[in-house]
Amino acid sequence: MNVPTMPDGVARGSLIEARSVHKAFGQTPALRGASVAVRPGEIFAIMGPSGSGKSTLLHCLAGIFTPDMGDVLFDGQVVNAMSEAQRTRLRRTAFGFVFQFGQLVPELTAADNVAMPLLLNRVKRKVAYKAVGTWLGELGIGDKGARRTGELSGGEAQRVAVARALALAPKVIFADEPTGSLDSLTGEKVMDLLTDLARQQGATVVLVTHDARIAAYADRVATVRDGLLSSVDIPATAPVPATSKGLS
Repeated sequence: MNVPTMPDGVARGSLIEARSVHKAFGQTPALRGASVAVRPGEIFAIMGPSGSGKSTLLHCLAGIFTPDMGDVLFDGQVVNAMSEAQRTRLRRTAFGFVFQFGQLVPELTAADNVAMPLLLNRVKRKVAYKAVGTWLGELGIGDKGARRTGELSGGEAQRVAVARALALAPKVIFADEPTGSLDSLTGEKVMDLLTDLARQQGATVVLVTHDARIAAYADRVATVRDGLLSSVDIPATAPVPATSKGLS
């Protein structure tokens, strides 16, 4: 893929970076010069009040939104200078996504949802479904593969979403309020699984959350206010491990 690169690359030691990013929706500014650098292999949380721009920042970092001004870099490549086809390929091959409501296809089975990104990347069907079985087993829902995701509990469906995000061994997992639709205990169990498996893969996680307990899973936490990063800190407290009981 022939993509533009920046001569100086990204900030020293960073994998993905926003440089003075501005983004508005109509006359409403969402980001007003936000800058951040995320290191390889770290879990990086973005917090802020509603309307602060935190989800917009994540969508810009993921190449879903294109900044009005400023640059987003991934592994030395200027993401916003790519064509739409190049950004789509990047999202499909290097990025994994977990959203608040999973964004699964309810008519498909759990196994089919997880297999989808593998099949889109031309992985052979037999190989893809073997990997799917492994991932569902790792996430404790190996017996749910034949169930349609619309029939699963919230915690089970979100674990399917985590499996789908991890299936292609992405370099970065973007998680936008991944526990927002779950109760606190189920949310912590999902985060235990997501962070443990991401670290095993060496994947970077960029996480948006309003919950300080979920942000405590991160190595660093950025606070966004009025479209700008006001601080980047190490979490004050570590999360209390969830129990080993199954998700409801």
